[in-house]
Amino acid sequence: MSSDGAHGDQATSGLDRRTELREFLRSRRARLKPEDVDLPSYGRRRVPGLRREELAQLAGVSYAYYARLEQGYGDTMSAEVLDAVARALRLSQEESDHLVRLAQPERQSTAQAAPSPQRLRPTVQHLLDTLGVPAYVVGRCLDILGWNRLATAVFGDWAQLPPEERNVARLFFLSPEARDRFADPDRRALRIAGVLRMNAGKSPGDSHLSSLIQELSQKSEEFRQLWARHEVSCPSTGESVRMRHPLVGEFDLVHEPLTLPGGAPMRLMTYHAEPGSRSEEALRMLASWEMEPLR
Repeated sequence: MSSDGAHGDQATSGLDRRTELREFLRSRRARLKPEDVDLPSYGRRRVPGLRREELAQLAGVSYAYYARLEQGYGDTMSAEVLDAVARALRLSQEESDHLVRLAQPERQSTAQAAPSPQRLRPTVQHLLDTLGVPAYVVGRCLDILGWNRLATAVFGDWAQLPPEERNVARLFFLSPEARDRFADPDRRALRIAGVLRMNAGKSPGDSHLSSLIQELSQKSEEFRQLWARHEVSCPSTGESVRMRHPLVGEFDLVHEPLTLPGGAPMRLMTYHAEPGSRSEEALRMLASWEMEPLR
């Protein structure tokens, strides 16, 4: 089972890199208090978090130099300055990489001005069909490019959807039925928004991705609020995902994402249950029902 990969015409251009950089830095300053970084706090603050001059002091650069970075002119900054700012803001490794991609995109060999539509190789679909666990493949925009029957049993029958609707983010934020498959929707929502933000930093010129973000922002208040937080994340290895199914109730799966080789970034998303657990039994039951021939 696989998508035809067609995206159609895109009405929007890519995301504005300088705006993304400015808002990302502001959001990271806003989450830090002076006492968090051993700075005295003087007077009433109009906005939460550290002031620009305080962040510049922590990073060991001049106020004017940091202000220029926050205005979007990171291409003039050295790697050492960006690293100092990242440490001052207490960024995670994922966030630090995101900062560099936004500030100096020419250093990122993976960035593409206009990425082409992604399609699944037949050999990868054959691999999916032979796996004994629920699995599917997503592209850089979280388009679902291929899946196996066990994934259908757990997540829903994506074959019944038009190809343009087969997208992890679109389904989660715009389809109550798809969202209800997850027993921990708040954590799932934050993870999906963070992955989209990370991918947008890697390919700011991707019109398909920016069109998806625009659609979700217009149609989902939850996504709009999460997107404004500028969280960055990548699929987490070994993360436990609690599922909810109308036939077997709630059960837990362990998520293992694997990056597929090749030019365009694709991830193989696999899910398995702990051996001997009730979740394994629930998954086995779903698998047996899914594999029953139609009468």
